[in-house]
Amino acid sequence: MIVLIIFLICVFISLGVGVLAGASDIKSMTIPNSYSVYVALSFALAYAAVAFLGVDGVFSSLSSHLLSAGLMFGFTFMLFGLRMIGAADSKFGTACALWFSARDLPVFIVYMACAGGVLALASLVIQRKKPFAAPAQGSWIEQVQGGASKVPYGVAIAIGMGFAFVKAGYFSTSVLSSFLPVAGEGQAL
Repeated sequence: MIVLIIFLICVFISLGVGVLAGASDIKSMTIPNSYSVYVALSFALAYAAVAFLGVDGVFSSLSSHLLSAGLMFGFTFMLFGLRMIGAADSKFGTACALWFSARDLPVFIVYMACAGGVLALASLVIQRKKPFAAPAQGSWIEQVQGGASKVPYGVAIAIGMGFAFVKAGYFSTSVLSSFLPVAGEGQAL
């Protein structure tokens, strides 16, 4: 039962940090590097607890999760090189990708890209209509209303991570029940 609690705490820490990263990106178009560290450490703790106690059916092999992070880093580094996203977005996306096996990574990327597309459309609307009278100085809204073509991609990454957590089954009964002890001969649940 303690492993289930550790797992859920780590999942919710990562989701909470995602909300903070999105808020920070909207407020100042920056994501603190510590947020990427918190997500990566949360994954490492959850993975270690699950692996140490031999709980099956939660994560894939460590190499699959590391491959996901490596692929995400390569993909986001390319986007950074093209000046489509910032370096903090690349680091945060890479840390979030640790949570997904290579099989689940495309789901994360699709959800992230869809959320990014919605934000890009919102940017265009804000840029053209300028609906905010006095946006906070340095905020995404102020920059977009001033003519910049920017998207707070930390928001898209966090939304993608949240939906991909559900799709990966982290809240499913099959994953959550894998933490419960199995009754054997002479054992009671």
